[in-house]
Amino acid sequence: MRVLLFTGKGGVGKTTLAAATAAHLARSGRKVLVVSTDPAHSLADVLGTPAGPEPSEVDSEAGGGLFVSHVDTRRLVDDAWRELRRHLGTVLAGAGVDELAAEELTVLPGVEELLALAEVERLSRGGPWDTVVVDCAPTAETVRLLAVPEAFATYLERLFPTHRRVVRGLLAGLAGGSVERWDAAADALGRLAGRLAELRALLTEREGTSVRLVLTPERVVAAEARRTLTALALHGIRVDGLVVNRLLPDPGAEDSPAARWMRTRRAEQDAVLAELRGAAELAVVGDAPLRVVEHRAAEPVGVPALVELAAQLYGDDDPLAGPAGQPLVSVTGGGRALDSEFHLRLAVPLPAEAEIDLARVGDELAVTVDGRRRLVALPAVLRRCEVSDATADEAGLLVSFRPDPRLWMR
Repeated sequence: MRVLLFTGKGGVGKTTLAAATAAHLARSGRKVLVVSTDPAHSLADVLGTPAGPEPSEVDSEAGGGLFVSHVDTRRLVDDAWRELRRHLGTVLAGAGVDELAAEELTVLPGVEELLALAEVERLSRGGPWDTVVVDCAPTAETVRLLAVPEAFATYLERLFPTHRRVVRGLLAGLAGGSVERWDAAADALGRLAGRLAELRALLTEREGTSVRLVLTPERVVAAEARRTLTALALHGIRVDGLVVNRLLPDPGAEDSPAARWMRTRRAEQDAVLAELRGAAELAVVGDAPLRVVEHRAAEPVGVPALVELAAQLYGDDDPLAGPAGQPLVSVTGGGRALDSEFHLRLAVPLPAEAEIDLARVGDELAVTVDGRRRLVALPAVLRRCEVSDATADEAGLLVSFRPDPRLWMR
């Protein structure tokens, strides 16, 4: 199963390009589901067909292999979250939290994003399609969406540790002897932990999942795109390419006010493109091409127009092709003596103006870039070491370690 997520700043055309990619893949003979997690739900408007929470086949010339759906997060919250909130309330009440406070604690931030992502994962397993193209919300919401499974899993484990969930007698004692009630709560929490593990694997461990970032050739948009590349890399999520949309056509040598305006604007866009190519080379996209789409006179609505747009975007290339990307964490160095030295590389593209903070927290390294924090579990060999140095460049962070004499010989 190939899962391709499109995101970008609001208004850059990500929905159109996601739909065009899906239509192009279906025309080539694949079975494709294109699904929207964007609350705006403009995917149906772009395709020119109705769409609901359950996948429906698009009646088009795409060979009968194109399906569309949009995620109704409000319905998911009302249906799927109600039972789990009840179980969480049981656990909190059994731990001595009063009913009102327990009710407040079960209103967890990020639950809508979590349920939307879980629904995408469910849909990816529930039909004849071999490819799922996701029209995500704008970048800020998408970064939050993709970071939720790990954050939620950490919250769950610290609030209800695994060893507490599986010790039946302890749970029953806390609940005042209601073994059945605690069994049901423990089972529900265990299922949630399992789903979170599946979602993290979908995003960070499967080579078939990647993000494609859409932007327009404007400096403000490009600056946000660079920050998004950093944030996604920090969470170990692979970006397989960038698509620059709405590049003005070359006006040629015509000497009219309109042509002069277009040449000036196009020169500005070309300068932004040059900067973006440099940023793409430093990011985890590796050698993936930075694709460019010219601004079109007619708005592409409906499958035929979308297929035509995709032909300009991809040409004869496979839309799903992309580099494998780099692992977030790699370790070099070695030795057994106290003078050994190790280097941990975090492959996070860093703009020159990025604000970076590192802190050792037990067996984890807390990495904060421009206010976004990620706890990185240290490999076993580094847990007995102390940080000796750290440097940052545009390609990432290099943290040096040396053995801690208090721990190394244990």
